[in-house]
Amino acid sequence: MATFSFLPHLPHSPGVYLMRDNKGNILYIGKAKDLKKRVASYFLDTQQNKWERGGKLLALVPLIRHVDYVATASEREALVLEQKLIRRYLPMFNSMWRDDKSYPYLALTVKEDFPRLIFTRKKKNDGALYYGPYPSVKSVRDLMKWAWRKKIVPLRPCDIDMKREDRLPTYKEVRSCLHLHTRACPAPCVGRISLKDYKKMVDRVKWFLEGRHDKMIAQWEKVMKRLSRRQEFEEAAKVRDRIDALKHMQEPVTFREMTEPMLETRLQASRAVQDLMKALHLPHPPERIEAFDISHVQGLEKVASLVSFYRGRPDKSQYRKFIIRTVGGIDDVKSMEEVIRRRTQRLLKEGKPLPDLILVDGGRGQLSAALKALDLKDLKKIPVAALAKEEEEIFLPDHSHSIQLPPDSPALLLLRHVRDEAHRFAVTFHRKRRSKLAFMKVIEKNITGRTP
Repeated sequence: MATFSFLPHLPHSPGVYLMRDNKGNILYIGKAKDLKKRVASYFLDTQQNKWERGGKLLALVPLIRHVDYVATASEREALVLEQKLIRRYLPMFNSMWRDDKSYPYLALTVKEDFPRLIFTRKKKNDGALYYGPYPSVKSVRDLMKWAWRKKIVPLRPCDIDMKREDRLPTYKEVRSCLHLHTRACPAPCVGRISLKDYKKMVDRVKWFLEGRHDKMIAQWEKVMKRLSRRQEFEEAAKVRDRIDALKHMQEPVTFREMTEPMLETRLQASRAVQDLMKALHLPHPPERIEAFDISHVQGLEKVASLVSFYRGRPDKSQYRKFIIRTVGGIDDVKSMEEVIRRRTQRLLKEGKPLPDLILVDGGRGQLSAALKALDLKDLKKIPVAALAKEEEEIFLPDHSHSIQLPPDSPALLLLRHVRDEAHRFAVTFHRKRRSKLAFMKVIEKNITGRTP
């Protein structure tokens, strides 16, 4: 069996893992709430694994040589991605263990005169409104049972064919209906509710399923606190579970259709992050990398850029621009120190997560500036590296010699991408500043008749 050096590199986050053999073929695709714990469980000598080794693990584990992973924003995104990847690649072991089940949806049969709300494992093109898929079947099913009993979604539970309001089922069809006799159902079958009023009820069900229920959660939270104060903990726990289930249904799906190039890009990014951890001897995978660069012309209009990469890919929502405030003349080293200090101390002040790696463009001088900016107890733990352009040398603290990685190293390619993006962003900002300054000079000249 191979030495599984990839295990320490996996993040504690939701995602999908792809187990490959020595030729790179995909053996098995799975999803996890915690990638690191789930993948590690395949190789632990636990009692559960001893039992499973008589079946799937006995066949699968000896074949595994590498595990790729795609981290996701949520369990919901992971399950949707898992399904799509399994359908696309049809891994051998997924086919062997498939139980012909998929994650369920709730279907609102709006094409019927008196719509029903049903669970289904197949999304059809039948005109119904589908909600889901839901990874936790039990929580959603329990919530829907409760919502039906409380008449929040009191649609008819039967499958009697009612195509017209004036068509009533026969006595034989409804005489044994418990829901009818207990008045738990609105009973359109016997004319207790008009088609118009039933449609209004369907609209309220749509609102419920579409997540328009913040007021409902707020009310439940008040009830839960009141029950807790009364020490009615069992009832309070039921309300808590109800809130959790409702929030679970509200969880947004950030998944989008993933093409082959998109998938490969994400897998390459994951490999690069793993490779970078090894190359720089980092304590854990650098999921968040922040890089800085300085731009000016002969010391004028000095600006700096910050670019942020998350899990090997640009996260432009976290890009930042800086105007150098305290450094005069041409001094890139002190300018670098200023912006890194401003950035990291602001993160501390706002209580936001610190980066897993800070990258600066340059050599030992820029590295020293970064270390000086991080001369605080809470900041000293942040790993720092400098990447020089000419020879692509990597400078690290406490290393007397620079590191040079192979040109095709995933780690080096990632560092170059981050550094070049920081340079591009800084230059673009600097050019905009100069253009704005030139424009203001023209305006002033036209107003005053003289050049400022």
